[in-house]
Order: sequence, then structure tokens, then C-alpha cells
Amino acid sequence: MTRPLDPTERYRCTGCGNVTRFDLVERSRVRRYHHFDLSGASRIDEEEVLDFELESVTCRWCGRSDSIAVEDRPHVDD
Repeated sequence: MTRPLDPTERYRCTGCGNVTRFDLVERSRVRRYHHFDLSGASRIDEEEVLDFELESVTCRWCGRSDSIAVEDRPHVDD
């Protein structure tokens, strides 16, 4: 796994069935456009991921990192 999840995907632990709780270790290089107001407070108006590496995904329920699969997210009606 070397990329972020697509919005149509999710993780599943094939060891225990978990689909909701994972620890992710990521490394990224990002360009952000910070918009500062006169008081010094900021918000991010734009963000571009220049480089991304997903180092590990570990199931929070069973602790396994060797059984993580990426699958399509189920369709949910609004």
C-alpha cells in the first residue's frame, strides 16, 4: 500500500473482520497555501500532496498488520 485510500475504498482486517479501527503510519510531503488574517490566525485554503508513502496499517482490534486488505466501500443510500 503506497497511496492514500480512494474515497470509494476501505480497509478490512481479514484476520478478525474489523473495518473501523486502524493505526496508520504515513510519511508525506505537502504544499499548503496558508491564509493568515491580520491577527495571525490561519486557515489552509489549498493543499497539494507532493509525495506520499503509507508505511504500515495495523488493525486496532487484533494487532495484525499482515492481514489488511483494501476493498470497495459498500454503497449507502442517502
